[in-house]
Amino acid sequence: METIETDVVIVGGGPAGCSCALYTSRADLKTVILDKNPDVGALAITHQIANYPGVSSEMSGEALLKLMRDQATQYGADYRRAQVFGIDASGDWKIIYTPEGTFKAKALVVASGAMGRPASFKGEAEFLGRGVSYCATCDGAFYRDREVAVVGINKEAIEEANVLTKFASKVHWITSNDPKSDDHHAQDLLSKPNVNHWSKTRLMQIEGNDSGVTGIKVKNRSMETHQDLALEGVFVYMSGSKPITDFLGDQVAFKEDGGVLVDDFMSTTVEGVWAIGDIRNTPFKQAVVAASDGCIAAMAIDRFLNSRKSIRVDWVHA
Repeated sequence: METIETDVVIVGGGPAGCSCALYTSRADLKTVILDKNPDVGALAITHQIANYPGVSSEMSGEALLKLMRDQATQYGADYRRAQVFGIDASGDWKIIYTPEGTFKAKALVVASGAMGRPASFKGEAEFLGRGVSYCATCDGAFYRDREVAVVGINKEAIEEANVLTKFASKVHWITSNDPKSDDHHAQDLLSKPNVNHWSKTRLMQIEGNDSGVTGIKVKNRSMETHQDLALEGVFVYMSGSKPITDFLGDQVAFKEDGGVLVDDFMSTTVEGVWAIGDIRNTPFKQAVVAASDGCIAAMAIDRFLNSRKSIRVDWVHA
């Protein structure tokens, strides 16, 4: 598996991550952005932007995010689609693990946002890592020729279910409503011969034993009783607002509200690791605030990597 060394790795491609990448790239720091999915972040799913300075209210969050991403890459940032499933922040080099390869960075920035959610289904927390997963790209190969379920109707659920069709013998797609008829990705998924769609259906419970998941209980809206499905994997993709920190383990300190603890320069309690944007669980969950975090962190990183005593201001005098 490929190992890539770089100056800065940014986990997350939202406004915080793209802003940070723009500034670190302009500072001639080799920067890699690792973005799980550009279509599912808080800004990406915002239908219309009304309060970002200088941006027309006719622009969608998705369009604004593309502009941010394009600007960062134009200055040299290396943008990659990748799911980070773990890090090692104990040494001078920070190690970031993904299914596509391992990244080594002198500075690590976590900007994965707050679209996560606490475990809400019975059995979800109990069997997490033992049949319950949030990443088909990471774990799909473990379910070759086995039956799995995908819970959710958002873009991420559809994309990850498509990944699973390449491995699983059957993918049970469980949704609370019917997908839109003009959603070509959803319709493509429904056309796959190994997909069984359970529309207007709720996941009631995940069951298992010491070996892991053995099945689930589901209930259709039109039926009075639940149904049992025997399967070995459950992939959950439900929206939420909990900071996405599962890949960090206990390597940095957290606040009581679950956000990553940082100082005024966005530094965490681990030297060489910064946290920006909604992962801090700030009450000001706005794109402009996240972008500001990215700028602050980038200037602090420039000072850190170049052993500067003060922050170098990034502007051009006329």
